[in-house]
Amino acid sequence: MFQTYEEIKRWRHDTMPSVADDHFQLNAFHDQVMYQTVGIAKTKVESEQGTTPAPFAFFLMGSAGRFEQSVWSDQDHGIVFDGVDQKYFLKLGEEISHGLAIVGYELCEGKVMASNSLWCQSVDSFKEQIVGWLEEASWQSLRNFSILFDSRVLNGDEELLLQLKREAFSVLEKEPHLYARLMENFEFIKKGVGVFGQLLPEQRQGMKGEIHLKETAYFPYVNAIRILALRNGVSAAPTLERLVSLADTHPFVNEYEQDFRKLLDFRLRFRKEATNYEKVHLLPIAQLSKQDKQALKYLIKRGNQLFSKAKSVLKEEGAL
Repeated sequence: MFQTYEEIKRWRHDTMPSVADDHFQLNAFHDQVMYQTVGIAKTKVESEQGTTPAPFAFFLMGSAGRFEQSVWSDQDHGIVFDGVDQKYFLKLGEEISHGLAIVGYELCEGKVMASNSLWCQSVDSFKEQIVGWLEEASWQSLRNFSILFDSRVLNGDEELLLQLKREAFSVLEKEPHLYARLMENFEFIKKGVGVFGQLLPEQRQGMKGEIHLKETAYFPYVNAIRILALRNGVSAAPTLERLVSLADTHPFVNEYEQDFRKLLDFRLRFRKEATNYEKVHLLPIAQLSKQDKQALKYLIKRGNQLFSKAKSVLKEEGAL
């Protein structure tokens, strides 16, 4: 369909306005843009390096992995392969990262990309990495583990990624004390509503008067459902899919699904005109009507409530 990254970039630019009002259409479009980009990268590397030497999966992480991107997004992705030729797949990862940057996805500042050997490994090596992260249980190693868990395959063999998630579930089943460390890791949530019920704007340079939607409103939902998904062996990455999967064992999550959907819609309604990735999560409070402020405060409080309930569930189950 497309021959160059520049063609995909133009398609992305021309089509984005028509899908920016609908969360599901927008994320399906992001998937198509990235899928086409990966296709060009794969063809280019095969022409230079030869046929792909082993089965592999190119997977998305972060908001892309959870099918929760806004209009702008940076890159979070990896490659898992069934073989030993890391050099080939690192080359593929470099080309994919290069292509996605041209198309409109900023390079990840933390280098969570398939061009980084940490995120481009064989199945066996990744399994060892997962065990190592959980054994170390430092803030950074658990953050890396959580990033990997929020993943889904965009191109390639889905079973390879499932093997990694099964390894994670197996370790956590044997070492339930790790949930306490994970919960500590997830609890770093920026406060969005003050003691007097006011929205709390950012105080950082260049952000004053703005509230960081991702850190204050969005993370409590995502983190709460992620820890429950880990506890219940749910391999799906999207928060909405996790909510559906958890509904039978934890019926209370049903009442938060609509809140999370409203939050996704709220973000699109106010930030679809953002001009870059940095600005897409920052919402000027002055832009909001009184009704909008009330709605946002409600959604923030509900997210914090959900996080508290998830923590209570793990305590009741003896995992904390």
